[in-house]
Amino acid sequence: MEFLPLDKKLPFQGLEAIQPQLLETFPYEYRERETEIEITSDEFTAVCPYSGLPDFGSITIRYVPDEYCVELRALKYYLLTFRNVGIYYEHLVNRVLDDIVSCCSPRRITVEADYRVRGGLKTRVSVSFRKP
Repeated sequence: MEFLPLDKKLPFQGLEAIQPQLLETFPYEYRERETEIEITSDEFTAVCPYSGLPDFGSITIRYVPDEYCVELRALKYYLLTFRNVGIYYEHLVNRVLDDIVSCCSPRRITVEADYRVRGGLKTRVSVSFRKP
C-alpha cells in the first residue's frame, strides 16, 4: 500500500466555507424555566486538515436557551457546511459553540464531537460556555 506524500494531500475547503449566517432562531417563550435542549446529529462529516481524509462522527449540542432557540432546519444546513472543511476536532467544537452563542446567546451550552475510530484511535472532544 502506498500513501500520498504530505505535499499531495487531498483537497479540502478552508474555514471560510462554514456558513454561520444560515443559523436562525425563534423566540423562547418560557424564559422563567431552565429547559435543556439536546440536539444530536450522528451523520456529521468534516475533513482532517493534516491528511485530507474524511472524519465521521456525531455532534451533540446541549443548551439552555435565554431569549431565543436555534431553529433545527437551519442548524442542519449549518452543520452540512462543514462537510468538506479541513478542521481539527478541537477547533471544530469551539467553532460550533462560538457560532451558536453568537446566534442565540444561550444561558449555557456544551458542544461535543464524538468521532468514529480512525487509525485505532477513538476521539471525543467537548467544550462548554456559561453566561456570567
